[in-house]
Amino acid sequence: MPLLDGHKREIKSEVADIKNSGGRHGGASTAAAFLSHFVGDTPWAHLDIAGTAWTTSAQGGYQPRGATGVGVRLLLELLRNWDGSALAGDLPHA
Repeated sequence: MPLLDGHKREIKSEVADIKNSGGRHGGASTAAAFLSHFVGDTPWAHLDIAGTAWTTSAQGGYQPRGATGVGVRLLLELLRNWDGSALAGDLPHA
């Protein structure tokens, strides 16, 4: 997801350091701009799941009406298989 200067401008505030909404346009990108304010140089990712977090009807045989838990199975699978090598890159070894 791109993180452009325009997205960062959208979260500027006249009364606070930043605001947590950039308005209707670029919601996921302005949300990422908001989060970027707090992470510094730490590698991070913004998983924008708000649009799929809730359903008004049951889906298939495993998803009841209501909160979907979208991304939970994905993150669990990631953690089960995590060995840290994706972040190791060219870091020096101690």
